[in-house]
Amino acid sequence: MTAYLNGQFLPLHEARISPLDRGFLFGDGCYEVIPVYSRYPFRIDEHLRRLQATLDGIRLPNPHTTAEWRAIILRLIEEADFADQTLYIQVTRGADTRRDHAFPKGVAPTVFLFTAPLVAPTPEQRDAGVAAVTAADIRWQRCDLKAVSMVGNVLMRQLAADAGCVETIMLRDGFLTEGSATNVFCVREGTILCPPKDHRILPGITYDVVLELAARHGAPFMARPIAEAELRTANEIWITSSTKEVLAIATLDGEPVGHGAAAGKPGPVTRQMSAWYAAFRDEVMRVATV
Repeated sequence: MTAYLNGQFLPLHEARISPLDRGFLFGDGCYEVIPVYSRYPFRIDEHLRRLQATLDGIRLPNPHTTAEWRAIILRLIEEADFADQTLYIQVTRGADTRRDHAFPKGVAPTVFLFTAPLVAPTPEQRDAGVAAVTAADIRWQRCDLKAVSMVGNVLMRQLAADAGCVETIMLRDGFLTEGSATNVFCVREGTILCPPKDHRILPGITYDVVLELAARHGAPFMARPIAEAELRTANEIWITSSTKEVLAIATLDGEPVGHGAAAGKPGPVTRQMSAWYAAFRDEVMRVATV
């Protein structure tokens, strides 16, 4: 696989950075993950805007213009041997000559990109839904920044892996925040609910698409704080991300989601949103390739 590192396209296994890079020493950097379908980077402009927002949040000047980013991304996509990809971008504050918490002066940022084959949920997972567990959200208070300081999310994701589940859904002070690598939606009495965008959740690109689709199709929705009790008694729960798209949660902490005969299965609103999302994705790709 080909990577991009500080101005050079090279085989991924040849990419090297200094051990004094601040991304390695402090997690001082940010990242983006862009899904690529048939060599088309989905919602690239939105991802680059979120990258800019995180760079601004950590006070790191953007090393490239939007046009430069697009050129790098498109070339990297074409270099890959596979059409459906996950494209990863990471920008750190660079490598100083010493370890010091304060921002170094005169140090160039490290810019690293690579692609890998897109790994999406299996058809069986989409049809049946997946399992999730809950945990207290013990992360820092700027979860809206897509920073590479990810040990809190790693620990949350490992809780799910230990339990044989796909995701950990986090709760802070009695309210839903997000998953370890996803945003979380629930449905109560036919209304789609999601936590509002603030410092406690990452503003997901797919989160935005879901709300756009709900508005387009006239589905009732509301972004507001969601109490733990509302989550646990919801009719439906789903998670979203750039790679998972819209994925139903069938069980939460070992208990089926939903009520009656429909409990423990993807619900009608989830299935409809998943279908709307797939149609929208395909529509965007058709327009882009005309």
